[in-house]
Amino acid sequence: MKTRGFKQVDVFGASAYLGNPLAVVLDGSDLSDQEMQHFASWTHLSETTFLLPPSEAGAAAGADYRVRIFTPGAELPFAGHPTLGTCHAWLEAGGRPKAESVIVQECAFGLVKIRRDAARLRFAAPALQRRPVEPALLAEVVAALGVEPARIRAAQLLDNGPVWLTLLLDSRQAVLQLSPDHLALKNLGYKVGVASIENAAPASLLIARSNREARASSWRSISAAGAMPDLPEVEVRAFAAPVGVNEDPVTGSLNASLAQWLIAEGLAPGVYIAEQGHCLGRAGRVHIEQDEQGQVWVGGESVTCVEGTVKL
Repeated sequence: MKTRGFKQVDVFGASAYLGNPLAVVLDGSDLSDQEMQHFASWTHLSETTFLLPPSEAGAAAGADYRVRIFTPGAELPFAGHPTLGTCHAWLEAGGRPKAESVIVQECAFGLVKIRRDAARLRFAAPALQRRPVEPALLAEVVAALGVEPARIRAAQLLDNGPVWLTLLLDSRQAVLQLSPDHLALKNLGYKVGVASIENAAPASLLIARSNREARASSWRSISAAGAMPDLPEVEVRAFAAPVGVNEDPVTGSLNASLAQWLIAEGLAPGVYIAEQGHCLGRAGRVHIEQDEQGQVWVGGESVTCVEGTVKL
């Protein structure tokens, strides 16, 4: 066994212990897949990551480091809160990016760009593939969630590395009152995301800006001016029993794909803040912004809560 640097980071929370915890092993060299998976199962956090030097191809493409991401039950090609938390830990441990304005992470899904400012880190949401949910599958998910079908506004299968079967419900209360049958969700084999948009865009703005691109641009301008920084309120929950996590406190990959879907369909503006974790006693906040080129950025604060060494 080797002594390795270790941090436990709270992600998507402005204060410690209110976001989503992440275990970060600062040196994953010489560890086998089985050893990584066993340690991730032992930590019993939603994700555990292992930092590695970039691969030859990754380094050539500009990667600053490589990360492997594990839940208690499986390895993930990409995940959002591990991306921000690992980058935070890497920088705090002395990591120096090749470029001043952006950090480039290599993971199984590919290269992910991360920006930093005084307040938080933001990752570029990976390219999204999405498709409708088959009616028979949707009926099974609805039954497992215990939600009334009339409350569902829309449903999509979202894939940005992880696949999330995602439902948009008609109210925040409907999202928070869910009490799913996690065994049924596990047997279905899908991770399920549920969200609501509590505040719609003002009617005058929707009339003046009828197309989606103009509407997103207008919301960006209003948010930048500080006129309504917290609108609309998006409430999110994430159920991931198939990978060993009944409910994830705050989920970057789901919020990334959810934002891409909702913004593309004109259901949400180009700038908003999502909240997640209330039912687990957390206060996660995920900052969403679509830039002028159409790229969605997903940001949040990270706080180191535990640091030291681990023997692996």
